[in-house]
Amino acid sequence: MRTFIKLSALIAALSFTGVSQAQSTTFGQMQNMIPRDQRAINQFDVKKDSVEFKGISVDLGAAFALQYQAVNSFNDHENLQAPITGYRLNNLENNFNLPMANMTIGAQLFDGVRVNLDLYLAARHHNETWVKGGYLQIDKLDFVKKDFMADFMKYTTIKIGQMENNYGDAHFRRSDNGNALVNPFIGNNVMDAFITEMGVEVYYNRSGFVSMIGVTNSKLNQNVKEIVPGAVTPTTPDQNNTVSPTILAKFGYDKQINTDLRIRVTGSLYHVANSSGNLYSSDRAGSRFYGVMSHAAYTGAGTPAAVADNFDPTANYTTGRFNPGFGNWATSYMFNPFLKFKGFEFFGTVELASGGDFKGTDNKRTVNQYAGDVVYRFGTNEKYYLGAKYNTVTGKLRNSDVDKVAVNRVEASAGWFMTKNVLAKLAYVQQNYQGYSQFTGVNPNDLYGGKFNGLMFEAVITF
Repeated sequence: MRTFIKLSALIAALSFTGVSQAQSTTFGQMQNMIPRDQRAINQFDVKKDSVEFKGISVDLGAAFALQYQAVNSFNDHENLQAPITGYRLNNLENNFNLPMANMTIGAQLFDGVRVNLDLYLAARHHNETWVKGGYLQIDKLDFVKKDFMADFMKYTTIKIGQMENNYGDAHFRRSDNGNALVNPFIGNNVMDAFITEMGVEVYYNRSGFVSMIGVTNSKLNQNVKEIVPGAVTPTTPDQNNTVSPTILAKFGYDKQINTDLRIRVTGSLYHVANSSGNLYSSDRAGSRFYGVMSHAAYTGAGTPAAVADNFDPTANYTTGRFNPGFGNWATSYMFNPFLKFKGFEFFGTVELASGGDFKGTDNKRTVNQYAGDVVYRFGTNEKYYLGAKYNTVTGKLRNSDVDKVAVNRVEASAGWFMTKNVLAKLAYVQQNYQGYSQFTGVNPNDLYGGKFNGLMFEAVITF
């Protein structure tokens, strides 16, 4: 409630400023900003435009998403021996999930300088309002001196803040809580690369070539507390007492060959030596597939024997995803080809991620992800589409494991843009788990021979 009151007061103050300074303050006169409607589809990285600066301008936007879920889960556990009794996966009802909402507040502060703040008003993991992140975007250096380094800044953009870090191209086609308009499907990638850390990114895009170099402080939650290393054990032989910067890089080519054909190919790097975060578990909004592969309460073989129901969509918010669980250090490469010919689109992901199990080890394991989707858009202004996506992840859960596990997902979808701000989509999804052990310790492993499938409907509104 206090957060809502603060937001209301801020909006009121911005509105009052617009009235009291009508000659110098406008609303919505923003430069170099990707639209929040259908025009945002297949927009990557940053963009330059020719919008004229007319003084300070305020921007306010929002995104809402609602799903109806008709999905159920299965695994291969049968006739488990005592003392295990009553074990089963949760039966999921066909019903609505918690609606999600985002809010964006921004301002054009100077010619070529704008600020952006993103909030989650309601999310699966956090039902209350909280800040996703914010950044300052600089496209001109005229605040230093008129036309300062103008030839360089014509192709350059600088972003500074705690923001969605630009690793790979897949995060430009993912659902970000309420903002699901750019995703032609319901789910994101099974191994979902998304993180918000404090840092700076510098873009240089020219003659079809795109490039970005960035650095972050490798901390999801910011603080200045001393890092005290933990006790040395055989499994954690060298506890780190520092957090190292994360290096981000991207290079590629993006060209509209003619009116019908566009080709884009990029390669991206993410590397961190000592991290407090995790690239594959930092989406605090939560997975789209609620409650899948969760179990009901049962009597287990451990101590204590009672095992609680783990359906809770807030605490167990990553259902349906795969987290490689790298401990402290990681290196990931992502390659993304994109092709659009008239209404036909292809987007691919090849991701090679490696890291260690715990602090102080140089031993590594690699987890590979491959995804490809085909979308056909048709009708006036491509208001309709049909799509299909295949996604597979393979790798070891721990360095010591002999065998790899695999997670495979197939998703087919259909969508209708009722207006450029309103999207309705229907999808069928099936996900399979292979190679998972029958037990985790002494109790059943929910993912043993696991799968879930069913239909999902999603409605999205953005402005």
